[in-house]
Amino acid sequence: MSKKKVLFVTQELNPYTEISFLSDLARKIPNYASGEGFELRVLMPKFGIINERRHRLHEVVRLSGMNIIVDDEDYPLIIKVASLPGARLQVYFLDNEEFFKRKAVFQDEKQDDFLDNQERLVFFCKGVMETVKKFGWSPDIVHLHGQITSLIPLYMKKAYKNDPVFADAKIIYSVYNNELSHSFDTRFLNIAAINDLEVDDLDVFKEGDAINLDQGAIKYSDGIISGSESNNEIVIKYGEENNLPFQVSPSDIDELARASVQFYKKILE
Repeated sequence: MSKKKVLFVTQELNPYTEISFLSDLARKIPNYASGEGFELRVLMPKFGIINERRHRLHEVVRLSGMNIIVDDEDYPLIIKVASLPGARLQVYFLDNEEFFKRKAVFQDEKQDDFLDNQERLVFFCKGVMETVKKFGWSPDIVHLHGQITSLIPLYMKKAYKNDPVFADAKIIYSVYNNELSHSFDTRFLNIAAINDLEVDDLDVFKEGDAINLDQGAIKYSDGIISGSESNNEIVIKYGEENNLPFQVSPSDIDELARASVQFYKKILE
């Protein structure tokens, strides 16, 4: 019997980033998943804070060279790869000079949000979809970590619904304490409406006059996981409202990593 495949898309990952709890959790889950017989591929943004020389990143020429259209502008997508220390696992980094060269993640030195965070999110999510298509590798599970991944459920279920690479994948979205959409406005709905999507398809991301990235991602997911105890209440609420299987977070990070892998098995039943 072939191994079940997990596409693991994360905003952070130790040792490449050490931004929040997510960096450490995202490092542990792949280890447990590999130990349980899952085959994984890991994708993340190549933020400018990641030291390419120290972590031995190099470009994957056969995957690079695509252009991603965001708001009618073409942006080259560069794919880089590194071996995760202590694991038989490669991490693929999505890069672009315009969006990810700056030595910061989502805010400048004054803690002001970057004005192009909306475009950066769309570029990354569309880039993930196109990269996996180029892999020609069909995941059984797509596990998403961090709000920069929040458009992927919608794209899989709507924009790429006829693509056989994604046809059988179950989507799991993990909820964390991050808020990327502070500076987002309704223009996001137009920017994110890629391929044949209509702006109305993005209505699930609207919360009054604001944008709620978690809400939109969950609407198109097949299961949700709380990324920390502080998110348990909202995950229970979203799970019950959307009739979705959900996993609350224990207090211990290793327990949460193990529980996440057991949740994979539940989703695949």
